[in-house]
Amino acid sequence: MKASSKSLLATLRGVRQEKPPLWLMRQAGRYLPEYRALRETKGGFLELCYDSEAAAEVTLQPVRRFGFDGAILFSDILVVPHALGQHLWFEAGEGPRLAPPLVDSALASIEAMPTRLEPVYGTVARVAASLPAETTFLGFAGSPWTVATYMVAGQGSKDQAQARRLAFGDPGAFQAIIDAIVDLSVIYLSGQIENGVEAVQLFDSWAGSLSPAQFERWVIAPNAEIVCRLKALHPDTPVIGFPKGAGGKLADYANEVGADAIGLDETVDPVWADKALPGHLPVQGNLDPLALVAGGEALDTAIDRILAAFPDRPHIFNLGHGIVPDTPIAHVEHLIRRVRG
Repeated sequence: MKASSKSLLATLRGVRQEKPPLWLMRQAGRYLPEYRALRETKGGFLELCYDSEAAAEVTLQPVRRFGFDGAILFSDILVVPHALGQHLWFEAGEGPRLAPPLVDSALASIEAMPTRLEPVYGTVARVAASLPAETTFLGFAGSPWTVATYMVAGQGSKDQAQARRLAFGDPGAFQAIIDAIVDLSVIYLSGQIENGVEAVQLFDSWAGSLSPAQFERWVIAPNAEIVCRLKALHPDTPVIGFPKGAGGKLADYANEVGADAIGLDETVDPVWADKALPGHLPVQGNLDPLALVAGGEALDTAIDRILAAFPDRPHIFNLGHGIVPDTPIAHVEHLIRRVRG
């Protein structure tokens, strides 16, 4: 089939659509009753991510229910540190844990195990064989800075202080961690592409915690390296860069990373973004996930403002971050109707 019949993929390649294509970050997840039912049968979250059949089913669930223009691979950004050799598990109610934390151990103390990524490739192949012909399949990886914050601290944190301290105090050691993540991320994303994804997104959830100089070194430079190397291998595969919290540094990111599209978080004024970013560059976003929870007039106003902000620019409608678990299904259905007119 022709790529032009996939509105999301065409948008990523710079073709503006009359109605923007639509998908939602974390669209496969706990707000869906079918996800919760499947999750109960599969045990822990990591076990679900590595069960290719189940993870493929989770990926397909929101596409079946809502007819989104894109399917996003169901997995987790921390499969990369797991494949780099850290132990990974999820504490109930507390989130992920990685050991040994690299704030106390050298990168050389862990041994890479890239075969841990094989089940994810299996998920990709299953989904690619099952998606509707008009649906674009999106893969993803965490960006090096965000992944490194978890590897250093051994868990998530509010201010990423341990990673920032290591980056200031021993930049050589921190650079080695970043380089290892870059190398494996290129392999991982390439493997996803080879098994059937049609575009990929780089999630930098903690990009907003860095000063401009640190942002340049730990966000822009490694993401640019990934994009450059990935384009050498797969020149026709679009890359979406999503540096959450970048704020005024977003224009530098857009100009220097080389991504084909830029994701906007909910704190970015879309009107400002349309003026500040290169005119040809597709953008994605940026409805506040809590506006989707609220519904009603607040939701309609927010949707309409975003739709009006990009009169000439290729635009993919999405949230400014992941959908939250208490989002009503009816509000998602309303969002789709309003965006599609």
